[in-house]
Amino acid sequence: MTIGDLGIVRGVVIDADGRVEVTLTPTYSGCPATEVIRADVLAALSAAGFDDVHVLTVLAPAWTTDWITDAGRRKLADNGIVPPSPAPPARRVDVALSLTLPSRDDEVRCPRCATADTVLVSQFGATACQAMYRCRRCFEPFDRIKPY
Repeated sequence: MTIGDLGIVRGVVIDADGRVEVTLTPTYSGCPATEVIRADVLAALSAAGFDDVHVLTVLAPAWTTDWITDAGRRKLADNGIVPPSPAPPARRVDVALSLTLPSRDDEVRCPRCATADTVLVSQFGATACQAMYRCRRCFEPFDRIKPY
């Protein structure tokens, strides 16, 4: 799993003088991993021979789980973390007819046995951006990245 897979890397620019500018958007503004990710990016680029590196953290637009790549979703699932469903395509809603939109998360499937017979245990899992679920069939607890 890479920060590119998670959609945290928003851009990389290398100018003619070899200066590198990396733009990152954390998964949420208070993410405690932001400084560690920044330091890791600087270290990796330094090890690759880039001396003039600037890492920018931008909060707007806010990160969304829709930025997780398909490969990232597969890697999360392969490691027992249920990725959020992609957002449905935008559609026009006649407010006079409906004030509710369908949920972007119809079901949460267990990463071990694939059943949708799961229950939310806690709004907060291993990190604030995850929720804890439990499978009713195999009883396995698992985290799921919260959809934003």
